[in-house]
Amino acid sequence: MTMDTGFPLADVENDFLRARRHQTAARLANWIQHRPESANRLLLLAEVAGMLGTHSERSLGLQTIPLATIVGTLDPRDDFDQRFRPTSNRIRSRWEQLALAKRRGAAIPPIRVYRVNGQHFVEDGHHRVSIAAATHQDTIDAYVTEIVGVPAGY
Repeated sequence: MTMDTGFPLADVENDFLRARRHQTAARLANWIQHRPESANRLLLLAEVAGMLGTHSERSLGLQTIPLATIVGTLDPRDDFDQRFRPTSNRIRSRWEQLALAKRRGAAIPPIRVYRVNGQHFVEDGHHRVSIAAATHQDTIDAYVTEIVGVPAGY
């Protein structure tokens, strides 16, 4: 559990550094266990939706979704691992800026996700998901588009 110091800037810096340490430890554990680098990357929507074959989409609007159901991304991303932990310090400035705004009570827009069989793939909002994960949120607001498989021949 994270501890707040009462100094928002220091807290977001600590949150980012903690997330980076966890990501580095996970990468090292994968290396020790001889797992491929790809084992730690975000799942791509195209990989999953492609298995459905022909499909349709429908907007489900704004919903509160469990963070644990967010498993991937629409487009390939190297900035985050499969748990949305930052993989480098390159995104630190943007990450901390959003986290600080959130801690100070600024309105943070919902993310945009695609839903496939109850799992969610981020279209927009990777940093917001990463911050939510680092601060142990259980849910996040999202505009959801559901992908529904359609049997071939229909």
